[in-house]
Amino acid sequence: MNMFEPIKDQIKDFKKIVFVTGAGISQESGIPTFRGKDGLWRNYDPMKLATIDAFYDDPKLVWEWYNERRRNIFAAYPNQGHKAIAELEKYAKVVVLTQNIDGLHQKAGSTEVLELHGSIIKIKCSVCDFKDEISTEFSEIPPICKCGNILRPDVVWFGESLPQDVWQKAMVFASQCDLMVIAGTSLVVSPANTLPIYAKQNNAILIEVNPEITEMSSEMDLVIRNSSASVLPEFISMFKEN
Repeated sequence: MNMFEPIKDQIKDFKKIVFVTGAGISQESGIPTFRGKDGLWRNYDPMKLATIDAFYDDPKLVWEWYNERRRNIFAAYPNQGHKAIAELEKYAKVVVLTQNIDGLHQKAGSTEVLELHGSIIKIKCSVCDFKDEISTEFSEIPPICKCGNILRPDVVWFGESLPQDVWQKAMVFASQCDLMVIAGTSLVVSPANTLPIYAKQNNAILIEVNPEITEMSSEMDLVIRNSSASVLPEFISMFKEN
């Protein structure tokens, strides 16, 4: 039986669908998560490396880590979960609010993606307004801006605020959707973990796709204990049938 059977009769009512995605969906494309058994890098805790303090203390070390992450991400391909989300655009208005920084949703073909935590493909100066997209490895570590200061990944580190323009749009999309699918995120990182609350206030249906129990599992209308790549193609099949 299709795991989405309980909402089959409501499929035709879903005009605005929001996906909130996290590290779990990228892990299925071979990208390690921060948390979990594959989360350590050279005996360093990534949750301590991904801070502005770590960057200023040892920019070379942080950039070595990011260069390795960039290499891993550039070699990765979207999985069936990413592709299913992109395909859903044929049947409904779809917006992806992702905590991932890898660009795999865009690679899969999703056209409306808000990157809540920035992008590893983008870099910016730690001092001036310089920004760019660079999808090759840096020969010089740490890379230096034309102004003479150190460049940094254009990502949101622990303790930093989300880009306000992106967050404002995310809240609006979450507040207006008919259906929110939360896929591959543990919902422990704030403020992204408040997005389901905005959707619930609009009486949206909430679906969680995650092999593990999360902080908000009890608030969901439907919980599917499986991976995104395994079950999201089944979700699309229901739209094709209607």
